[in-house]
Parts: sequence; C-alpha cells; structure tokens
Amino acid sequence: MNTTSHAPCHAARIPSPFGDLFAVVDDEGALLRLDFVGGKERAGAEGELEARLRAEGFDLRWSRERLAAVAEALRAYFAGETRSFDLPVAPSGTPFQKRVWRELARIPYGETVTYGELARRVGRPGAARAVGRANATNPISLVLPCHRVVGSNGTLTGYAGGLERKRALLAHEGAAAAGARA
Repeated sequence: MNTTSHAPCHAARIPSPFGDLFAVVDDEGALLRLDFVGGKERAGAEGELEARLRAEGFDLRWSRERLAAVAEALRAYFAGETRSFDLPVAPSGTPFQKRVWRELARIPYGETVTYGELARRVGRPGAARAVGRANATNPISLVLPCHRVVGSNGTLTGYAGGLERKRALLAHEGAAAAGARA
C-alpha cells in the first residue's frame, strides 16, 4: 500500500457512455486519478474506490466545480469533438512507470500498439511484461490511453476497466481491426 500523503484533492463522479468515471485532481487542477467505476481489476463501487484512495493517502474533497475541466474534456472526447486531451496530469509512480505512461500519451487516437512495441519505445525491448505491469497500474485511464495497447497478435488483453469496455473504447475511436479482436 502506498502511504504517500497527498495535499487535499478534489473528486467527482463523471458520467460517460461507457460507465461512470471517478476523477481526482490536485489543488492546481492536475489530474491524479481517473478510474472507471466498476472496472474488472479495480474496486467495483465508488465507495470502494474512495476508501482505497483514502488508504493510499488521498485527502478527498467532493467538488464538481474543481473537476469541470476534466468533465468537459471527457464530454468532448465521447462526443467525438476531440481526439486528444489537453489536461495537466500528475500521476504518482516509479520512474519506469512514468516513462511508460508518457509513452501511452503518444499513441495516436484510433491506433493501437503492442506491449512489445511499447517496451521498445521506452527503451526496454525485452520488457514487454514489465510494460504490461506498468500499463495495468496506470492511474489515469483514457487520458493516458492504456486501452490502446494490445497483445502481440493484436488481441485484446488486460484492461482495468474490463475487456468489453476496452473493445467499446477502441470501436469509439475507430481503431484498426488488429485492436478489435477478442
């Protein structure tokens, strides 16, 4: 368990066509967390997400106003009005995880890459499994688009939000057929 203490941060539940999202920003508005509520590998209910984040040291304050920019960016993405996010992010993680997450942000809308390719892009060509673990711990879904990473043969593998949601997100983006195989 990460016991890092965070300054007061602000949280809100944001609806989307693919399920509600639980978002957290710091006092400056940088996105710290963005999780689908009810994801496969993550806590299944908002209360569980909140409890887990508090256990990780997050001092949560509920505030739709502080999350307005995040909510608007997500609305525009789901409405097809934008293909990228221009939001400040401040994920907590190891240097390696942060390198993987920065590279996730470079995967273009509607495209997929394999874990092996992502490993090559971060300078660790033999570390596809380590990249997979870093991808699985991505604290900022969608904005750092881990859903765009697929298995070596193009199949959908592992997604904290669940494989059905990953498939739907890739379809929403019109991702190449390689990313759409189950």
